[in-house]
Amino acid sequence: MSLLTSLARMSASLQQAASQRTQPQASAPAEAKGAERDKSPQDDVTLTGGPLPRASSKLAIAQYKTSISEDSGFVKETLRHKVAEYGIHPGTRIAVSRGDDGRLQLQAAIPAEKRQQIEQDLNNNRGFREAFQRLSTQEPTVAFVDTALKLNQAYGVNNPLLDSLVSENQQFNGLNDLVHRYDKLRQTVSAQQLEAAGQRADAGYSLNTRA
Repeated sequence: MSLLTSLARMSASLQQAASQRTQPQASAPAEAKGAERDKSPQDDVTLTGGPLPRASSKLAIAQYKTSISEDSGFVKETLRHKVAEYGIHPGTRIAVSRGDDGRLQLQAAIPAEKRQQIEQDLNNNRGFREAFQRLSTQEPTVAFVDTALKLNQAYGVNNPLLDSLVSENQQFNGLNDLVHRYDKLRQTVSAQQLEAAGQRADAGYSLNTRA
């Protein structure tokens, strides 16, 4: 019995050793196939040519318009109240601008006495003066950007002046950022360049409305 037991144990040991030798050989082809799969591209990526979209195409023009709409509405509503207060025809066209002395001026086809009284009221109204001041700086910028973007969308015409206003980092393209750059732009570029872009270098802001 001891001899048979020894032979059985020896046979089992030989089979186990043979199994251990053949297992790495069998797994080698599988590992090689896995390596080949890793080397092959997993995703088919197609790169298309063409220029990257300009930073100006991402400008939040709708948000800019919303920002100035509150001041614009307040200014126009104040003018309507003044027209009604002084008994002026509600269809009268009125233009408000800032004179060289900084005071607000009124242009309207109304008696001079009433025009002067309304001018005095507007200049004494701090809220009106501040709203008009904000509009006088922000509205021309928004109008310039809006016009340039519409031309670009309609005809594919890129405006180099607009591109010079826009930062590649959209965090620096808030309305006040653009206003600041636009003001500097008007001081540095030639009048011919601004006129070609639909603006006048010496143009002052004037609000025209019907009461």
